[in-house]
Order: sequence, then C-alpha cells, then structure tokens
Amino acid sequence: MHTLTLTALPDIGEIQPGDDLAGILGTALGRLPVPLHTDGAPQPHGVLVIAQKVVSKAEGRYVDLETVTVSPRAARLAALTRKDPRVVELALCESVEVVRAKPDVLIVRHRLGYVMANAGIDRSNVGGKDRVLLLPRDPDGSAATLRSALIERYDFDVGVIICDSFGRPWRKGVTNVALGAAGVPALLDRRGEADRNGRRLEVTEVALADQLASAAGLLMGEGAEGRPAVLISGLRPMAPAVPAAQLIRPLEEDLFR
Repeated sequence: MHTLTLTALPDIGEIQPGDDLAGILGTALGRLPVPLHTDGAPQPHGVLVIAQKVVSKAEGRYVDLETVTVSPRAARLAALTRKDPRVVELALCESVEVVRAKPDVLIVRHRLGYVMANAGIDRSNVGGKDRVLLLPRDPDGSAATLRSALIERYDFDVGVIICDSFGRPWRKGVTNVALGAAGVPALLDRRGEADRNGRRLEVTEVALADQLASAAGLLMGEGAEGRPAVLISGLRPMAPAVPAAQLIRPLEEDLFR
C-alpha cells in the first residue's frame, strides 16, 4: 500500500522582509519526527509546500496603501466593485486584463497568467491597517531558490511548491493551488498511457502540484492557524520536474474568451 504522510513544520514564527526563509525552513525540517535522512543519505521524494504569504513577506512584497495614487480608471472600478480604490489600483498594476468587475467582485488576469480575484493582493495576517501584500514576482524562481538552498545547506533533497488559496468560478469555497514549483512535475502528462482496460489515455494531464498544494492546505488552514509550511513524504517519482507556470492554460486555449 502506498502511503503519503503530511506534517506541518513547527515553530515557523512571523516572517519579516529579508529573513533567511531557507534557513528558517531548514531548521524546522530538522526538528521533524519524520526522518529526512535514511542511513546517512537524504530520503527522496519529499515535497515541501509553502504558503505564498511567507514567501512574499520574506521578499518584502509589502505595499503601504497610503503611498498609492489612485487613477481615474481605478476609481471607477472601485465605485463599481465597492472596493478600496487603492487596492484596485494595485490590482490593475499587477494585472494585464480585467476579466470581470461587478459589486464585490474584481477578477483579473495577473501579469504571471493567473486568473484570480484582486490580483492576489492580501490584507489578512499582514499587520498594519493600511498595508497589503503582493504575490512573489517569480514564484517558480522563488521555489527553485529555496530548493537549491535546502539541498546545498542542509542536504534536504525536497521538491518545493509555493501555494495560494484560489476561488473557482463554478464552485464555492477556496482551495490551495500551486503558484510556483521546483523539483516536482507540476503538470503530469499521462497521455499515451493505458487505462485498466487497455484504452489509451488521450487528454489526461494531472495538475499534481495543485493536488499536493490542496492536500497541504488541510493542515495549513485559512485563518489564524500559523502553519505555513507542510512536508509531504512518500511521494513516488513520476516524471521529470515541470514548473508551475506550465499549469496556466494558454490564452489560445481559453474556451470562455
């Protein structure tokens, strides 16, 4: 029987701009009861899932809303959506397209390709009345940097996923998805394989990084839990690593445009 084990990392604490996030995560990994080394060698196929928020905090992606100048376009959208005009201005700056705007809803296409609410701008667990947090500039790059540091400094050969909670247009509630990934086949192409009856799979691609992010979200929580990193152990190697950017559907394949 194949078993996955999910373990929240202990004692991460509040992350500040410029903090050594790899060092904090490496120390926390070293405290886990789950062995990361077997017979002196790294245990393979672990995946460390990290909340986007702590990555953005370490990278200093804060914005003081008092410094934001609101454009006429942002003011109009803010009146329509009933949102803070300064947050709307930032959402426009972080995006390439407004997909939908209506009262209490602002859906945009982020400059990184994600279609999401408010460009991922966050005010929860940020601290300060007029401070918000933006997404990392390059989530795949951030994941690769953290992975490299964990391997080089701690000999912990883990894949890294940076996740965030997304709403879905035809379903209620949020679930974690992967924004960045390194050392993981974020998109697993199973086309050409056979099912149990020998029928060839023709369109099956598995969003593996999203599945792992969602599983980790069960331990992370969405409120005041304070568990921003989860280690998933026991994952069998399936395919070469693929970055999370491959999960974004190209515009020419968007059936709803």
